[in-house]
Amino acid sequence: MFCNQCEQTANGTACVDNGVCGKDPDIQSLQETLLFGTKGTAAYANHARRLGKTDEEVNNFIEEALFATLTNVNFDAGSLLEMVLECGRINLRVMEMLDQGHTEKFGTPEPTTVFEGTQSGPGILVTGHDLLDLSELLEQSADTGINVYTHGEMLPAHSYPMLRQHKHLVGHFGGAWQDQKKDFTEFTGPVLATSNCVLEPRDSYKDRLFTSRFTAVPGCPRLKTNDFSELISMAKSCQPLPENKTDESTIGFHHSVILGLAEKIVGAVKNGDIQHFFLIGGCDGRTNDREYFREYANNTPDDSVIITLGCGKFRIRDYDYGTVAGLPRLLDMGQCNDAYGAIQVAVGLANAFDCGVNDLPLTIVLSWLEQKAVAVLLTLLHLGVKGIRIGPAAPAFLTPNVIKILQDNYDLQLTGESAVADLQQVIPA
Repeated sequence: MFCNQCEQTANGTACVDNGVCGKDPDIQSLQETLLFGTKGTAAYANHARRLGKTDEEVNNFIEEALFATLTNVNFDAGSLLEMVLECGRINLRVMEMLDQGHTEKFGTPEPTTVFEGTQSGPGILVTGHDLLDLSELLEQSADTGINVYTHGEMLPAHSYPMLRQHKHLVGHFGGAWQDQKKDFTEFTGPVLATSNCVLEPRDSYKDRLFTSRFTAVPGCPRLKTNDFSELISMAKSCQPLPENKTDESTIGFHHSVILGLAEKIVGAVKNGDIQHFFLIGGCDGRTNDREYFREYANNTPDDSVIITLGCGKFRIRDYDYGTVAGLPRLLDMGQCNDAYGAIQVAVGLANAFDCGVNDLPLTIVLSWLEQKAVAVLLTLLHLGVKGIRIGPAAPAFLTPNVIKILQDNYDLQLTGESAVADLQQVIPA
């Protein structure tokens, strides 16, 4: 990248113009924050566009954000911070469009019990985020005798009425994205990867891993259209799966479901049955330090409610949290794409209690890894939400000065070494 201010190449050499050119680490940090947030927003916008939802204001912002970062035209910290928060506002609009697109196309999610494991017969496994791909595969594979399973972030598909009506959508198999090499090896049928979070495959399943459109990995077949006949044909020739139920789970706590219970929830808080709400979710990953989120969730008090979404839920869902005030303590709201719903729940409860979101007995603990998580964080900051804790480590693109700005203005906190110690700051032992 060429610097158009001091004419130095961006190879780590010192700026000859005292930081004006953008090699100032804090300027670069804000540029990268804006760039990563914009990439996340663009990913959500792509999902929404495939469902027929677009907004010219969103398109304009993405162009402006790329122009401000990739061409080195903005080296002013104040205006870059404004654009970072504007990215949060735009991302909120994009997530709203995506929520509308999903419910208009597939119906409003409902609490649903999902079979986990495999059923006897040939099968196809679908991973990623794109529910439209799943829908079209279900339509094309109807009456073929092939069972279809979800994997990873596709789990919430079972809660949508128009997807659930396909009787050959029989269950969920496997865990989060980082488990896919093990999961895809064990699954004997073909696998369809519909979006990001796909890893370079093992030889044991490379010929069975299909990707769609711009999702691609070396050596695997890529479907450029929504014709899934090749995938369906392979499923018929693969070794059938055995009958093997491993678990079952309840999902589908869409924001409309939770807010429909607002009166009951408010009453439970006022009479002391529910003391606190925790939003624990985001992006999962393969490193051991993400066990922090499991430890945090498992130690939340019995009179609290945990809201979760994103693949981060796989870190905390294999635990019996029981019930509180007649509700499951763990409420799975869906994909990372459904973060809009969590925001609507927070705003709705604040309205019900006639207070601000920051006045709610609510703690937000987010695991982050990639651009979508950055975009969601910027949306929360745009809304003025304070006291968010993120981890398991500080984003490498945030300099100490930028972190201090976020801490001073939004009380942004980093996860500590002990989840229990961090939890005790919220709920003293």
